[in-house]
Amino acid sequence: MSINKCIGFFVAALVVAAWQHAPGTPTVAGTDPADAAVYIVQADSVAHATAQVEATGATVLEPLQIIDAVAASMTATQRAALTDARVFQDASVKLSAKNTETREPAASTKSVPGNGKGNTQANQSPVNHNVQLLGASDLHAAGIDGAGVTVAVIDSGLWAHFAMNGIMHRMIIDVDTTGDRVVTNRYREDDNGHGTHVSTVMLSHEKQENGLYEGIAPQANMIALKAFGADGSGSYLSVIRALDWVVQNAARYDIRVLNLSFSAPPRSNYWDDPINQAVMRAWDAGIVVVASAGNGGPEPMTIGVPGNLPYIITVGAMTDNYTPFDSTDDRLASFSASGPTHEGFVKPEVVAPGGHVPGRMAYYAQIAEDHPESMHPNDYHFEMSGTSQAAAIVSGIAALMIDADPGLTPDDVKCRLMASSRPAINAEGKLAYSVFQQGAGLVNALDAVSSAASDCANHGLDIKADIAGDKHFGGPANIDDNGNYYIMDLEQGSMAQAVDSDGFVWSQGFVWSQGFVWSQGFVWSQGFVWSQGFVWSQSEVISDGFVWSQGYVWSQSLPWSGAVDAPGKTDTASVNRWVNHE
Repeated sequence: MSINKCIGFFVAALVVAAWQHAPGTPTVAGTDPADAAVYIVQADSVAHATAQVEATGATVLEPLQIIDAVAASMTATQRAALTDARVFQDASVKLSAKNTETREPAASTKSVPGNGKGNTQANQSPVNHNVQLLGASDLHAAGIDGAGVTVAVIDSGLWAHFAMNGIMHRMIIDVDTTGDRVVTNRYREDDNGHGTHVSTVMLSHEKQENGLYEGIAPQANMIALKAFGADGSGSYLSVIRALDWVVQNAARYDIRVLNLSFSAPPRSNYWDDPINQAVMRAWDAGIVVVASAGNGGPEPMTIGVPGNLPYIITVGAMTDNYTPFDSTDDRLASFSASGPTHEGFVKPEVVAPGGHVPGRMAYYAQIAEDHPESMHPNDYHFEMSGTSQAAAIVSGIAALMIDADPGLTPDDVKCRLMASSRPAINAEGKLAYSVFQQGAGLVNALDAVSSAASDCANHGLDIKADIAGDKHFGGPANIDDNGNYYIMDLEQGSMAQAVDSDGFVWSQGFVWSQGFVWSQGFVWSQGFVWSQGFVWSQSEVISDGFVWSQGYVWSQSLPWSGAVDAPGKTDTASVNRWVNHE
């Protein structure tokens, strides 16, 4: 088999490994409640899913309106009796607060708060220079600060002390989806720390020692949705509950931006995954969705869920190498996940600062207790690295863009963010990283707000048809016989290889310690040809002989197939695990 068929083959394998096909004739036998597990059961409506579950004698726990599904407690026998339904065993999702592997930083400098390596001296609070370097402080001075824009954050909640002192007048409501029901009130505690940190990076209006705000969008409103517990663990169900709440209440609270700083390994096509289905509905409802790429890089095809959705804005991470005002040694963070996705889409769309980013956190939060070396000794500042922080920065920029132009659609925001980003270039003036690593490049808030770009994102895609199941889509990425990833030109249906001069070919070779300049003047000779999509067809043969489906037949008349809930399979998703500072 030619290596340039591997992407399509793996997609087919993912589908087979994702959803369990419910067999034909129900045969309800004796059940043992001790055998019961929680499943997500999807049909063409909540009513139909409910009827199917109840016909087996199982218990419906709650409706999941956003994806026409229900959560149900079912035994193996009851599960086997289902027919005409898509079934997903509720999986664990974790915000990891501990190192899961030994990983040294790519550069020789480790981040220790107070070490004098660029951000802070021993007795000074760390300064988030990204607010200034990305042009956000210039926008604040001009009165563009996110006022009136509501940002929802699905994470581990918000530290009550910071909520009351940092954003009290802008905190609309606090939602907890970690229990057996959705609870809404104010100031639910964040005993993990991750949610408070990314919220600080995004929205804090506390002033720093340099006189600038801590947050990118310091006057935006916030809704904190707690879907992860003290140990950083949650579930597909808790995340989907939160997404359902956001979409159901988007109009009431004028929610315009949704930050998802977590990622899980994909186990199906993007359109199959239950979280992705809910996220698509959020984007279709007019909400700008920003997701982290994940911390599983630098290897290719490591983008997680929901970052693998082609519609949304997926963010990778770069680092200033502890010299914030010297861009010549900036580089991509070695942990930043890379594309393409298994369906051939180029990800991430953009990158943002994600190395040693300062934010707020309670000293008793789980992450702070696990990593006391990153806690500043004199206050509640904590330095953290990851694509979670990079995504938070981009969510803040999206809020500034909507503040400046409330008529922007999610596609408009994505287009202008990409068009205004600055790719890293080498001494020859060519891309220092492939588009599979850096997307369009490093974001810039001032340029994004000033951009007039239009109609440059999500070409060839139809989210309504995707949600309905009428069409699904593939991206333009491919892999050649030498293992190089490249972009196919989709113009007029042609799949000829795009020119190499734009840096579209990635052989995976890279020197991580080398720094590059982010160029404002780089011109994409073919525009964003790599951001397009095409209709996924089980029978389509591309002109160079590449068959995307590898013979796998996707039929809208059949239930989902696969075996995510096969006996003995207990997958745990590690979501944005802790990484050492870069």
